[in-house]
Amino acid sequence: MDVGRAEEIGVAALIFLAADLQRLGRFLALTGLGPAELKAEARTPRMLAAVLDHLLRDESLLLVFAATNQLAPEDIAPARRLLALQAGEKHDP
Repeated sequence: MDVGRAEEIGVAALIFLAADLQRLGRFLALTGLGPAELKAEARTPRMLAAVLDHLLRDESLLLVFAATNQLAPEDIAPARRLLALQAGEKHDP
């Protein structure tokens, strides 16, 4: 997987969360982010990695996202790792 594909998956995940107010609200509550910060950083590798991390922590949500976007669930973790590296994370949490 390349960074471009990882970004596509991250953006799709953000759109998936934003399409449902409950999903989006839970993401914001758990991350401590506000709507303004989310909007300002929506396409940054850091934010996209956080969105994918959120999905990876909730298997049922991950499976719904993957099915909705015709993705293999096992593609999400590598995308998250690439985005985290782009964001300058030293290690994978």
